[in-house]
Amino acid sequence: MNLQSSDFEIFGLSPAFAVDREALDTRWKDLQREAHPDRFATADGQAQRQAMQWSVRINEAYQRLKDPLKRAAYLCELNGAPIQAENNTAMPAAFLMQQMQWREDLDEASGSDDLERMADEVASTRRDMLQSLARTADDERDFPALAQQVRALMFVERFARDVENRLDQLGQ
Repeated sequence: MNLQSSDFEIFGLSPAFAVDREALDTRWKDLQREAHPDRFATADGQAQRQAMQWSVRINEAYQRLKDPLKRAAYLCELNGAPIQAENNTAMPAAFLMQQMQWREDLDEASGSDDLERMADEVASTRRDMLQSLARTADDERDFPALAQQVRALMFVERFARDVENRLDQLGQ
């Protein structure tokens, strides 16, 4: 293993969307214990730098693997289908219509009941999309399609944050 190893290699996992979160958390703690810079406090400067680099690399990999959206995007990159969300925003018309309707509903929401209903709907859509990501990544192994699904989920995640922000504003 080296710093250029994939996140999955660092954690001893097969590259897949489905990840055992408990095993991931346990492995992260073990790796952090092994590479923690404090263990190298009396070592020479090079060993201390390497420990710091490993600690940072382990944390980066963990952050990416524990988040389903980041993990799916990473799988796309590993398999030659980068997300390119900044310059590829093409979405199916039905999805765009749903997004427009959600935005209108958010603009017209008059209270916490409306916003809570929207938050529930968005959470349900997110769960369905994550299940679809799992099928596309692990069963079909269709990474260009997965990249499109990831881009769509990014829209949904952003909208969910907007709904939560509106709920927070009402609570103040």
